[in-house]
Amino acid sequence: MTTLLFWIAAACALTYLPLTTRPAGTLRSTLKTASVVLLAGVAILASAPWLLILALTFCAIGDALLSREADSTFMAGIGAFAAGHIAYIALFLMSPSSNPELIFDHPAIFWSLIILGIVMATLLTPRAGDLKIPVLAYIPIILGMGITVLALPETGALRWALPAAMAFIASDLALATEKFLLPANHPTLKLTPYLVWPLYWAAQAGFLIAFT
Repeated sequence: MTTLLFWIAAACALTYLPLTTRPAGTLRSTLKTASVVLLAGVAILASAPWLLILALTFCAIGDALLSREADSTFMAGIGAFAAGHIAYIALFLMSPSSNPELIFDHPAIFWSLIILGIVMATLLTPRAGDLKIPVLAYIPIILGMGITVLALPETGALRWALPAAMAFIASDLALATEKFLLPANHPTLKLTPYLVWPLYWAAQAGFLIAFT
């Protein structure tokens, strides 16, 4: 049953991909949300850690909100994703295999994330407008997720957690670039949706695989 649900989630994610550039609509929102809701269902059936289930649930709510593409729902979606990342941070640190000392075994990743946060905050502050405060608050949360995942040993299924976290950060970086940094008619905007979604869904699937 869990395998079937996982592949249905993957099918929803794949079906959603060509709709990423379409206007907001019921089908688009349903497919986007179902792609992660079903992963949460897999986690429940597999008796995965409750923090993983909570993180996937918050992110699914964020997907539903962001799919409406309005500033009000964008802010609420940012809040839902922030809650999801906080749940992931707790999951990484509370895992029986977690060892915070391992974080400092990856100085290149650690300092790269710190520098990335400073650069993104510098670039986004003058461009985020009314969304500046939630966007700036979100940056340390997602980068915190990227740093705390380093506390997990890269053994067994847990080896999927680090690439999943990096994919999640890359997806959010591409989304922020798309929404705030590129001019309206920039040709790259035709490509970014097809980068953001696969990276994001692969990250969620990677976390599921790592912890179930």
